[in-house]
Amino acid sequence: MITILAGGTGSVKLIRGLSKLSEDMTVISNVGDNIWLYGLYVCPDIDTILYGLAGVLDERRGWGIKGDSFECLAQLKKLGAPAWFSLGDRDIATHLLRTSMIKSGKSLLEVTTLMRDRYSIAAKVIPAADSEVTTRIMTGRGEMHLQEFWVKYRGTPKVTGVRYDGADKAVANQDVIVAIRNSDAVIVAPANPVSSIGPIIALADLRQELVQNREKVIAVSPLIGGKAINGPAVKYMKALGLESSPVGVAQYYRDFVGKFVISRGDHRFASRIEALNMRVYETNIMMKGKQDEVRLAGDILNRIKK
Repeated sequence: MITILAGGTGSVKLIRGLSKLSEDMTVISNVGDNIWLYGLYVCPDIDTILYGLAGVLDERRGWGIKGDSFECLAQLKKLGAPAWFSLGDRDIATHLLRTSMIKSGKSLLEVTTLMRDRYSIAAKVIPAADSEVTTRIMTGRGEMHLQEFWVKYRGTPKVTGVRYDGADKAVANQDVIVAIRNSDAVIVAPANPVSSIGPIIALADLRQELVQNREKVIAVSPLIGGKAINGPAVKYMKALGLESSPVGVAQYYRDFVGKFVISRGDHRFASRIEALNMRVYETNIMMKGKQDEVRLAGDILNRIKK
């Protein structure tokens, strides 16, 4: 059994690859980017993982359902609504059902499990927590929700800090703790360390479980050199005083990761990461297509066995 800590766009490729090679897989999904919009509870990272594993993800955009229409969004704009966050018509069905179930007393885990079953997904997909944990970004324009920063303002404001509202009171889903404890290996996907993995490891009980199982945790760098493969990771890392390199990511994970995968081109960072008491593996971490997803997944699984 393997468990993966995951965000959305930066994680789904590796998760798809792993799903082709492992029959017993659990995905722990970030909830920090969840947001209430138009009266609906939207969970972008959870949905990206579900859509990706179901084979319906719009891979060109990296989010939403392929072939979706946007008539509802167009009508919202006509009515003067602040429609800065794009939701497709079929995608909205997901949010309608989720919101209805949550308001009727169901947990986010129960909703996610139902959707996973409806899509006939073999892997378990578990929200890190049922309670709301919200990633807030401190910027030169003031404090804002992560989605406002990245979507509404296109990631342009200067970032001065990051906070995970609700994390201090939230507890991890018990299924998450059990998955980490019982897994042969725990993989930290090449997601944004601050905005995707950060809200997950901000849960004290979850982080402690990872610390206790450090030797079986392997992380994949989301950076090649000083550049993120996807998204604004570097901007967030600098705001937290982290070096914008694989070393900075390793330092952020140092207390709960025992193995670290970097790009072959980043060999110069290996000794500094090893100094953090991590075993370092070098490989091609770029995933440009489905073959690359399976290749990297297989490479990681082989490293785990050694």
